[in-house]
Amino acid sequence: MASPVSAAGGAAAPSLKQRAALLSVVSNSVLILLKLGAGTVTGSVAILTEAVHSSIDLIASIVAFVSVRKAGEPADESHRYGHQKIENLSAAIEGILILVGSAAIAFQAIRRLLGHGRVHTIGLGIGVVALSIAVNVVVSRLIARNARVTESPALEGDAAHLRTDALSSAAVLAALALVKLTGAQWLDPVVALLVAAAIVVTGVRLLMRSSRVLVDEALPGDEVDAIRAAVEDFGARGVVGYHELRTRRAGSRRYVDLHVQFSAGTSLESAHRTAHELQDVIGGRLRGADVLIHLEPEDRVRPGEALSPRAGPRRTGEGESASPSR
Repeated sequence: MASPVSAAGGAAAPSLKQRAALLSVVSNSVLILLKLGAGTVTGSVAILTEAVHSSIDLIASIVAFVSVRKAGEPADESHRYGHQKIENLSAAIEGILILVGSAAIAFQAIRRLLGHGRVHTIGLGIGVVALSIAVNVVVSRLIARNARVTESPALEGDAAHLRTDALSSAAVLAALALVKLTGAQWLDPVVALLVAAAIVVTGVRLLMRSSRVLVDEALPGDEVDAIRAAVEDFGARGVVGYHELRTRRAGSRRYVDLHVQFSAGTSLESAHRTAHELQDVIGGRLRGADVLIHLEPEDRVRPGEALSPRAGPRRTGEGESASPSR
């Protein structure tokens, strides 16, 4: 059985992840203070709910910062596969926090609709909200870019959080402007309710994406096809078949394991060397995936799974073959 190749790609950039997460913590802390001050002075429930939203964003940012630090730690005796999945857990927590934030916004908006509060000193509120939008747009883009480079689910969740904050701030800005122009005080809580509904959609999507990884969903079809193509390219190197292809993801790391059959007469040393070369090829195509190959003799090839030097196998779906032969 060949050893897994070393990590690469997103798993090799912990410092970049930590800097991005720390930037989010700092920006959210500043925005909370500004929004609380503006909401108190203006009496706007929309601005106050924005402060609540930013407070939840701050908690999410702290969770993301802690998770990327922990995910970067090497495997230990109690976590033999490493700590990468903590990033997916962090993204799930952020999705839940987004939903909690939307509930808090809706609660405050309904209270204002049933009450008699008024919005005043609107000019200050408009200025603070406009600044909040600018900060969140810039920071969310920086974090989203780092999330793509490092393939970090935690940073992806953090960027989604900040985008929803910018979206909700834009809606609040429009509401304040309309209240100033028309004097219709009911627009403030109604816009807050609309913002809450939009935030729910973002939270549910983030929660679903992270949950799929936590339950070991297979890699996307194009990545599985890349693995199959890599194996088929070794048809002229003594590889006569393969099965039990399994894939999953944890954080920014991909895991691949499969059984590969070698032609009769192939020495163990030769098969082992070829398996390592195949690991390197798959790892190169999937950004340093952790690849584990189980070596088997030619008589373990199953009907419909045989390779030839010039033709690939008739493909079966991932996980469709029977239990591993031993």
